Amino acid sequence: MSTPHVYDPDAAAGEREFNLESIRRDFPVLRREVNGRPLVYLDNAATSQKPVQVIAEITRYYRDFNANIHRGVHTLSQEATDAYEATREKVRAFINGYHTAEIVFTRNTTESINLVAHSYGRTFLQPGDEVVISELEHHSNIVPWQMLRDERGIVLRYIPMFDDGTLDLAEARRLIGPRTKLLAITQMSNALGTIVPLEELIELAHRNGAVVLVDGAQSVPHLPTDVRALGADFLAFSAHKMLGPTGVGVLWGRRELLEAMPPFLGGGDMILTVSMEQSTWNELPYKFEAGTPNIADVVAFGKALDYLQSFGMDQIRRHERELLQYAVTKLVDLPGITLYGPTDLDQRGGVVSFGLEGVHPHDIGQVLDTHGVAIRTGHHCAQPVMTHLHIPATARASFYMYNTTDEVDALAEAITEAARFFGHARV
Repeated sequence: MSTPHVYDPDAAAGEREFNLESIRRDFPVLRREVNGRPLVYLDNAATSQKPVQVIAEITRYYRDFNANIHRGVHTLSQEATDAYEATREKVRAFINGYHTAEIVFTRNTTESINLVAHSYGRTFLQPGDEVVISELEHHSNIVPWQMLRDERGIVLRYIPMFDDGTLDLAEARRLIGPRTKLLAITQMSNALGTIVPLEELIELAHRNGAVVLVDGAQSVPHLPTDVRALGADFLAFSAHKMLGPTGVGVLWGRRELLEAMPPFLGGGDMILTVSMEQSTWNELPYKFEAGTPNIADVVAFGKALDYLQSFGMDQIRRHERELLQYAVTKLVDLPGITLYGPTDLDQRGGVVSFGLEGVHPHDIGQVLDTHGVAIRTGHHCAQPVMTHLHIPATARASFYMYNTTDEVDALAEAITEAARFFGHARV
């Protein structure tokens, strides 16, 4: 195994040279073969691969200082607590939050959104209050609000999308008004890669007195994120899409809002006092972190953040934007292909969603897998998007910092083979 590149996690962001050969050496799985072909991993919107630094940190926790946190006075417990809380500070710095108390660890983006829906929504939303979402949303930012609608009698409205995957901002201006109490909106569509113009939407919501939740599951791993500049009130994202382990999510919230919200779950560590008659709650963020958390993976998430910070998110975004441009140019003229999503690539993340005429995306995915190319097929937990486009599903290739133009070439060749296999005459 090649020696991983050594870098200083305390160095200024962006100091490490963006050298693809060096980067790829840090990801052992990229040396795999699948069906006798070199693995081409293009399913990063679902989950990213993990560098050796992250993998080693999980082992180091279990090998050297496995213990529960926040409760023990012994050395291992103190070391585990320090490592866990160090990651919280790294998350704060990564998104430029104001205070570590604003950083709540959850299991994933879905749980973070549900936390807001249940804790903030049940407390502050009344029957008739309007929650605005969009047609681009992942099911995780639709279903919790539908559940709250059915339970509390809120009114759920959505901003429609155009056929190119962009949002109808004129309709957004009509929908977001005095009755709007919460705007829950993605920053980047997982299905089409659309980057939503949040600045205008957030300003519009705040002007009408509404609170804003941003689903950053796709954007935080790929775009520079500054919650102070963003101006939202909540931001949800996941570690596993940004080189970290599965089972770790983040909810950032404005401190005054989190302070006013009741706990989401009850149990150990989220309490201050307990008697047989009543309980009082712990301070932020522990009020929302009941029970033993996913300690090892939170600790390892810190290494993922170090890794991303060593390059700087501007470099990562630039690389993915170049891959996207190369991919669209390469794929657009393939026989039978339809590309979905914004044509203005500055409004799009590193996602190429496509279909082949007369071929179900699942069949495309299976043929590509025989060539070692891993993509995602299906409705991508965004069925309203598929309904709007009048299709059952798409095939989706999604890029990250370790992908190359050679891999895009392999994708194009595999799609061409799929088109030939399914009888497209021009191949």
